[in-house]
Amino acid sequence: MSVRQSLLAILDQGPCYGYQLRAEFDRRTGSTWPLNVGQIYNTLERLERDGLVAKGDVNDQGHVYYEITDAGHSAVQDWLGSPVERAQGTRDELAIKLAVAATLPGVDVTAVIRSQRKASLVQLQALNRAKYAGTDPNGPEDLAWSLVVDSMIFAAEAEVRWLDHTEQRLAQHPQHTMTLALSTERPKRGRPAKARA
Repeated sequence: MSVRQSLLAILDQGPCYGYQLRAEFDRRTGSTWPLNVGQIYNTLERLERDGLVAKGDVNDQGHVYYEITDAGHSAVQDWLGSPVERAQGTRDELAIKLAVAATLPGVDVTAVIRSQRKASLVQLQALNRAKYAGTDPNGPEDLAWSLVVDSMIFAAEAEVRWLDHTEQRLAQHPQHTMTLALSTERPKRGRPAKARA
């Protein structure tokens, strides 16, 4: 997720100082992605360096307000108008863990899957309870929060479905046929052996 672009989009609504930006980000995301103030100010410094925001007025408490520039406004429009590109390949720890576990001798992959499914279902139940804990289902803050929670619910449901699919798929193969021994073929790349004198 682009914290940078999100903060810039909030600044497109009007000047804000750092703590105010953090509060606005939390309001709009249901506090599901906690940001620390240092991260906010570092991001503001980079946005200023890149000409997307400029320092504005300072209030009585010494808060420096940041204002979006024309270039910043254009960047927000580009971001909002562009699809989010998903990375190719996976860096999903669970997918990698199960792929490796399925090829190791002596690993009860079914137990690994069941343990993860139990944790995923607990998370899914907590998300579903949280979804209905809002105060005003028609209010803009609760709507923003529920959109984020819905995304998390759909991801958790997809994870449970994928775990079910993986368990069924692995059940079709005896464990010993899936085991991979260490390869005896030497990789073509790597650090060459030192010549002995």
